[in-house]
Amino acid sequence: MSEQPSRGRIAVASFIGTAIEFYDFYIYGTAAVLVFGKLFFPAYSDTAGTLAALATFAVGFIARPLGAILFGHFGDRIGRKQMLIASLLVMGLSTVAIGLVPPYASIGVAAPLLLVLLRFGQGIGLGGEWGGAVLLATEYAPPGKRGLYSAFPQLGPAVGFVLGNAMFLALNAGMSKEAFESWGWRVPFLASAVLLVVGYYIRMKIAETPVFQAAAAAKAPDRVPFVELLRRQPGVLVLATLSFILAHTTFYTVTTFCVSYGTTNLHIPRGTMLTGAIVAAAVMGLATLWFAQISDRVGRRYMCMGAAVLAALWAFPLFALIQTRSAIGVGVAMVVGLLVFALLYGPMGAYLPELFRVRYRYSGASFAYSASGIVGGGISPLVATDLLAKTGSTTWVSVYLIGIALVCLVSLMALRETKDADFTDGLSAARV
Repeated sequence: MSEQPSRGRIAVASFIGTAIEFYDFYIYGTAAVLVFGKLFFPAYSDTAGTLAALATFAVGFIARPLGAILFGHFGDRIGRKQMLIASLLVMGLSTVAIGLVPPYASIGVAAPLLLVLLRFGQGIGLGGEWGGAVLLATEYAPPGKRGLYSAFPQLGPAVGFVLGNAMFLALNAGMSKEAFESWGWRVPFLASAVLLVVGYYIRMKIAETPVFQAAAAAKAPDRVPFVELLRRQPGVLVLATLSFILAHTTFYTVTTFCVSYGTTNLHIPRGTMLTGAIVAAAVMGLATLWFAQISDRVGRRYMCMGAAVLAALWAFPLFALIQTRSAIGVGVAMVVGLLVFALLYGPMGAYLPELFRVRYRYSGASFAYSASGIVGGGISPLVATDLLAKTGSTTWVSVYLIGIALVCLVSLMALRETKDADFTDGLSAARV
């Protein structure tokens, strides 16, 4: 039997990668809103440039399902650990390279092309990261603690977002607008190299999960796990994907679209919007941990359904508070928005893996998470920006959010509760 690592070791190994990878992913979104339109799409108007920059942001979400299939395939065949290391390297190296891309003024059309290519690399890496990290945590969890353990990697997005935006906030405050647009925006991307080295070292120290080892010892892995997933649980895969769209939509509406809307349309100071987003993300991190733990007692499904209802109810107050242009109004709007997100996201760390069988769990959880991001994270900010540009109002953006919330609610109603489900498929981890 392999030695059982301590809870702290599992927590750090599953958390550090998601924190780094979401830091990498989110700083792109912030830079896309603040400077990419002007630097890489200068021929467009401000609105069109922002849309073009957000379109390159969406490329990462389109690449995620491909990364999920790729890393899920090998993660279900040869193990979780190796794929977590590989996804970290793909994501980190792509991010550092983005910080080195010259602007359009220097190399012309090659600049946005390189940006899109590297953004695609980010998406491939993150497509394999989340599923592997939550499996590392949940497949080591003792009975009745999967929600708690799944919260470790679930804290990564909050920490990565706070770290990335705090860096942008400091740069914004410490240099002129000209310097920031010239070279300052590159600092967060280049700094990812340091985080990459730290994450790689920590992940090399963790062993393969006992649940995967038991499954591999009992039966040879499927030749193509994703095909087996489509044969055995196609309905669950579709419903799981649809149920998670709301999480991405809520998060990126609050942290990407609202920042763009506040700074560009309402002329709220950039610092006010970034500060509001940072405070909201910090609260979100603590709430994610709390909600994940609660789900071990009350179940995942009803908590997620409650989040869908609250998201619909908050769709109009969210923008009404931002339109006050006050720091307090902006802060409350973003904090409540991300609390709703945490209510859904916290339980989902355990819920998605629990829905799928061990032999294609990496593929199933990763694909559901990543495919939902195409609509929720990649398309939703574009839809919101386009609706705002066409109508001059956030009313239809709120209606769009309510529609996504209803899709989530209906999907969850069709899924089962998994809190007490057999997570090992009848295999004893003691056989390892």
